[in-house]
Amino acid sequence: MTCEEIMQQLEAMGTESCKKIFLNHGAKEPLFGVKVGDLKTIQKKIKKNHALSLELYRTGNSDAQYLAGLIADEKKISKEELQEWANNASSNIQSEYTVAWIAAESAFGNALSLEWIDAKEPQVQVSGWSTLSNLVGIKKDEELDLAHLQQLLQRVTSTIHTAPNRVRYAMNNYVLAIGCHVKSLTAQAIEAGKVIGQVMVDMGGTACKVPYAPEYIERAAAKGKIGNKKKMARC
Repeated sequence: MTCEEIMQQLEAMGTESCKKIFLNHGAKEPLFGVKVGDLKTIQKKIKKNHALSLELYRTGNSDAQYLAGLIADEKKISKEELQEWANNASSNIQSEYTVAWIAAESAFGNALSLEWIDAKEPQVQVSGWSTLSNLVGIKKDEELDLAHLQQLLQRVTSTIHTAPNRVRYAMNNYVLAIGCHVKSLTAQAIEAGKVIGQVMVDMGGTACKVPYAPEYIERAAAKGKIGNKKKMARC
């Protein structure tokens, strides 16, 4: 399938009701409003296709960018291409999920995440913190720099409330990820969450709420999920 053929298919799959939901959750025009489940039916046919993923992402269409992440080849994508993705994410949906998923699965996740959290652009900062959250969820603890992750936890504690809106959300998710996926830092993540308190984020026209980190982590502990790792970041 060519990029043009896929774009035609996406347009046919889109619905106004789904489009409205995505817009409420932060998506930006252009988009058709295609359900993620329908995107995954296309993904199953294409599997991984590096060149096609780049073409789709460069359309700037939100649905196409999400699909690009589903079919991206983490072994072929370059650091420069990932930077291009971070710079041109059409909305927080791509910054928090698509870009962060592929960056974390690639060979450049750690380096890029640390560059991105210091970027001037809030959307790139979001990708940085989200990439870190994904890295701790898929990497074994022995592959992680635990001392640096702890330092970043302290950084979140002291700066989260003055960070831009969606950056606050991504930072809070970092605390959740550390607490749930890195067993040796769980207690520190809970304590950090208590110091931070409830994080206020404008979630747009949705009923979504920002999780209170201590409660979220303790619920995961009650279910025996602390320290669990995933095979891949994207889902």
